[in-house]
Amino acid sequence: MKKLDQYMLKSFIGPFVAILLVVLFVLLLQFLWLYIDELVGKGLGFGVILEFMMWGACTILPTAMPLAVLLSAVMVMGQLGENKELMAIKASGISLGRVFAPLIAAAFVISVGAFFIGNNLVSRAYNEIFTLRDDITHTKESIKIPSGTFYEGIEGYVLRVEDQNDESGMMYKVQVYDHTARKGNTSLIVADSALLKMSKQKDYLIFTLYSGSNYQENNRLSYRDTSLALNRVDFSRQELIIHLSNYTFEHSDSSRFGDQAKSMRYMQLKAQSDSLSQKNAEAFETHYKRMRTSTPFSYRNQLDTARRGDLTALYSSDKMWKWNSLEDINKAYEKAAGEAERVSSDVMGYNHDIYQSTFYLRRTDIELYKKIAQALACFIFFFIGAPLGAMIKKGGGLGISAIISVFFFVIYWIVLISGEKLAKDGSLSAFNGDFAAAYVLAPIGIFLTYKAVKDAELFNMDTVKSGWRRFWSIIWGFFHKPRIVYMGTPEFAVAPLDELVTKGYKVVGVVTVADKPSGRGLKVNESAVKQYAVEHGIPVLQPVKLRDPEFLKQLAAFKADLFVVVAFRMLPEEVWKMPRLGTFNLHASLLPQYRGAAPINWAIINGERRTGVTTFMIDHNIDTGGIILREECMIEPDDDAGTLHDKLMVMGRKAVTDTVDMLVERNVELRMQRSFVQGSEVLHPAPKLTRDTCRLDWTLPAKDLVNLVRGLSPYPTAFTEIAPATAGIPSEDCGRPWPPEGQVSPGGQQGDVFISKRWEGPTSDSAVGGMSSVGAKSAEGIPAKATRAISMKIFKAEKMEMADAEPGRIYSDGKTYLAVGCADGAVSIKNLQMEGKKRMDVGAFLLGFRNPESWRCC
Repeated sequence: MKKLDQYMLKSFIGPFVAILLVVLFVLLLQFLWLYIDELVGKGLGFGVILEFMMWGACTILPTAMPLAVLLSAVMVMGQLGENKELMAIKASGISLGRVFAPLIAAAFVISVGAFFIGNNLVSRAYNEIFTLRDDITHTKESIKIPSGTFYEGIEGYVLRVEDQNDESGMMYKVQVYDHTARKGNTSLIVADSALLKMSKQKDYLIFTLYSGSNYQENNRLSYRDTSLALNRVDFSRQELIIHLSNYTFEHSDSSRFGDQAKSMRYMQLKAQSDSLSQKNAEAFETHYKRMRTSTPFSYRNQLDTARRGDLTALYSSDKMWKWNSLEDINKAYEKAAGEAERVSSDVMGYNHDIYQSTFYLRRTDIELYKKIAQALACFIFFFIGAPLGAMIKKGGGLGISAIISVFFFVIYWIVLISGEKLAKDGSLSAFNGDFAAAYVLAPIGIFLTYKAVKDAELFNMDTVKSGWRRFWSIIWGFFHKPRIVYMGTPEFAVAPLDELVTKGYKVVGVVTVADKPSGRGLKVNESAVKQYAVEHGIPVLQPVKLRDPEFLKQLAAFKADLFVVVAFRMLPEEVWKMPRLGTFNLHASLLPQYRGAAPINWAIINGERRTGVTTFMIDHNIDTGGIILREECMIEPDDDAGTLHDKLMVMGRKAVTDTVDMLVERNVELRMQRSFVQGSEVLHPAPKLTRDTCRLDWTLPAKDLVNLVRGLSPYPTAFTEIAPATAGIPSEDCGRPWPPEGQVSPGGQQGDVFISKRWEGPTSDSAVGGMSSVGAKSAEGIPAKATRAISMKIFKAEKMEMADAEPGRIYSDGKTYLAVGCADGAVSIKNLQMEGKKRMDVGAFLLGFRNPESWRCC
């Protein structure tokens, strides 16, 4: 065992034992208060009272142990936190869970011990308690004769005393009526004074009377003599001995109460529960058989689910509802009513037969499961007390620790008592009634342990304030929903707008770009945001210039409380300052990284492993405002710009609505973007993508080329040009415009992708995939024949290990793969699209591409 484990166990066991004794003493006082009336006035010896309290302490031990575990766990962990010992342990690299480990083992041992105590000791204690209470009940109270009243506490005698001296015990003006003969008031002793003394064994009473008279009356009447005789004897001193019974406490046999549920052990309870359950089952079977075979059921065989073979005829109302007269109908109703009463009587008889056995069965099961539930409570309370102590860091006394512990113990006690009562009444099963407290406390223990292990605060005032503000914002929003104007253009902006509309936010207007003609037919296309807004009846503004006074007037007419911007243009100050709650933007990166127009593409192009979405308040510059929310998203190796776009679009839906809620609740703490920059971290921009960005440079490493393909797929797509390998392009110029700057290719202009070559092979006959030879006039330094390079878009590619690969050269087996050499190997193309052709997989492409290795990329 390690020293830390020993230290933790020593710190826990000592306080546990001490607190257990204190808790036991407190609960014992409560126990004694319950039975004080049965003990007082019986003349019981100190030994009897001590024995009664000892067995009482044993009965409350299972109740005291959970509270002791709770208190000791809170105090030990709180003291470690208060003395900074817990901080030192964590600083050394030891987790809080590891600190808890020896204490968890100790709590488990205590729980097992609690079960055996409840099973063996408590059952014996209840047996002894029941016996002692019965013996004490049969013990008569000690004789205390009050003054001025007739006292009948002595069997067969009635005494009256006018006055008495408490110091000497002398009683004055005493009257003693002897009723032992059961003939009425025929014997009376009147004395001036008397002393009363009881024998040591309390079996007889000595009554010494002084200066009095003894009156005896003969009330026997005869036929001839109806007179009554009265005898009077005066005395100066007389002793009257009165025999007593049951004034001495006597122990009886404790086996009389061995059949009580509380006095039985687990196995005995289990056997009794099975016996009572079997008895109920037999009673049910008997009554069910009686009812099933009784005459009221004409089709009773159909009620027997175990019956095999053919049943009686199916029920037919035509056979039963045909009566010849009104009298027959009345007789039928009377017969049916009588049979119904008979069936009801049988059901009531069944309930009566099983009432007593069910009553005892419930109590037996309650005591059976209670032994386990009380032991389990010790274990659960540890996971409440230890995390609480670690978080509140107060354990130097019984102040805060005791208050918190007693609070949870009261919850446990209330739920336990309520569960047992409901189980006794039959409203709950015995199992659920006994374990109701565990159902309530176990989630609390799990939650507190989780918070402690994660070093989270138990009570965060900021969280409380945030919740309070959220509550009032909900109330306020119920009567006054914030008015939102949404600004966006592409499909990425549709999802957050849909989330706002779906969740019931009041979107009063949409601002998007003006419609523009595009495509071969110059068809006017509407933005995705406009299409959604029109479908849902939301007013749309499409300004050409954002500073247009007419547009500003229309925008102000919405009386918006908040502007939400997703994938839109840069707003002028007179726009973003208009709403009272401000204007925020959703950006598809973890700002301050990738500020700009294409953050999704550039994150993949640069090989990032994670990105995300950010909401921030708009200010004068582009993507520089204070950050509200940042949510991360991992970039998987097979992600491209399209899949990542869809992931971030889903994240953006929630981020926008959460940000709106925070702004409406005024629960926003803006964080400066530079606070997210770690050390010498380099900030990457995300500028607008150009054609040069999309061109593949085969002199780069394979990883960079693959990332470029992923980052530009499916739009705008990375591309290259291919031409016959004999075109004579220098290796260092692969993937670059040809001819070099300062030269003009035949039939073209500077910057056009034309390749000059010395090529004596076939011309148009060897064209592949739409490539053709282009004749040109000879120029100085330029060959007479030239072939135009054909553009090839690449949608998917992978790195391929290949030694001594030449950059730009195409490698293929003609069937399964097409690779292009690069700086450190090759790039295997998986999906592509040739100029003027459809997008296809590489296998389909190679079916029509002859001699692929005679070509190269440039």
